[in-house]
Amino acid sequence: MGFYNDIILPRLCDLAMRNKQLLPFRERVIGAAEGRVLEIGVGSGRNLPFYRSPVKEILALEPSPKLVAMARGAADSGVPVHFLEVSAESIPLDDGTIDTVVTTWTLCSIPQAATALAEMRRVLRPGGKLLFAEHGLAPSESVRWWQDSLTPAWRRISGGCHLNRPIRSMIEDAGFGIERIETGYIPGPKPMTFMYEGSARPQ
Repeated sequence: MGFYNDIILPRLCDLAMRNKQLLPFRERVIGAAEGRVLEIGVGSGRNLPFYRSPVKEILALEPSPKLVAMARGAADSGVPVHFLEVSAESIPLDDGTIDTVVTTWTLCSIPQAATALAEMRRVLRPGGKLLFAEHGLAPSESVRWWQDSLTPAWRRISGGCHLNRPIRSMIEDAGFGIERIETGYIPGPKPMTFMYEGSARPQ
């Protein structure tokens, strides 16, 4: 499993995140970031080229050394990037020191997502914002059945990805107030393509 986890899985994740259907989500989410930004699960760095002013600094959190190595080559936007090779469940930053938290297709795979969201809320300054684009639990009962049925096997081969996490309620339960949210399917298998995009602020 070491070869799979260290070599194969990071490259599979990278290929999945190259999906052209995700490009507009990246542009909108990253385009709304400002100030000192903490990106959760930066992965291979697909978002990094989209950062521009008024972003001043990017703290790129990613626990996988292999993905961090891939991301370093993508950090070419002109905005300073500092990598944090740690888990989102324990963010090594002081309270209220971040202006924007960004999470894109990451909440599905964090083992203790509620703990990670509480950490995101902790490090955000008063008035700071959480920007997100995630896939998750669909509104259709038939699609939810497939999501629930597929997730146990899917998460074993996809780095812990859950198809059935209720993204909106997870964010709200962590103490955020949703400011904007848009949901819907993108092209592809419905159990894997129901998207949530929006912004929230600590309450």
